Amino acid sequence: MELIHFEVKDFTGRHLNHKLHEGGFHLEVIIVSNDFEGQNLVQRHRKVYEAMGELMKHEIHALSMKTHTPAEWAAK
Repeated sequence: MELIHFEVKDFTGRHLNHKLHEGGFHLEVIIVSNDFEGQNLVQRHRKVYEAMGELMKHEIHALSMKTHTPAEWAAK
């Protein structure tokens, strides 16, 4: 996936004292890519999950995504 813009915010610290927190990062990402052209939200999120691969199984516990095409991002 070719990224035009990528931001990551780490909110893991907000969950460290939760009883059920078993580790793993809690992240929020903003991704802008031409790869999202013509795709709906579900297709975009699947593409990101595919790119994250094994990280989603072990290192990342929660991932919130905002995915945009370059035109959508420019309009913000």
